[in-house]
Amino acid sequence: MIKNTRLLYEFEKNQLKVESLSYPEALKIFESLWQEANTLGVLPSKDPMEGIEIKIKITKILKSCSRNS
Repeated sequence: MIKNTRLLYEFEKNQLKVESLSYPEALKIFESLWQEANTLGVLPSKDPMEGIEIKIKITKILKSCSRNS
């Protein structure tokens, strides 16, 4: 669990400066990941609504937790 979100934010901000990718580099990575997902049969989803009920329940739980903390 992340306790110091400000520290994480600063770390991510610094990483973006240090490890910035050009658009062509980012696109190449995206296309490679998409191809791998296709090869594994994960994407594209045959039924985009599959599992939506579970995702909605998880979202409601997470939202209620964030309101309570």
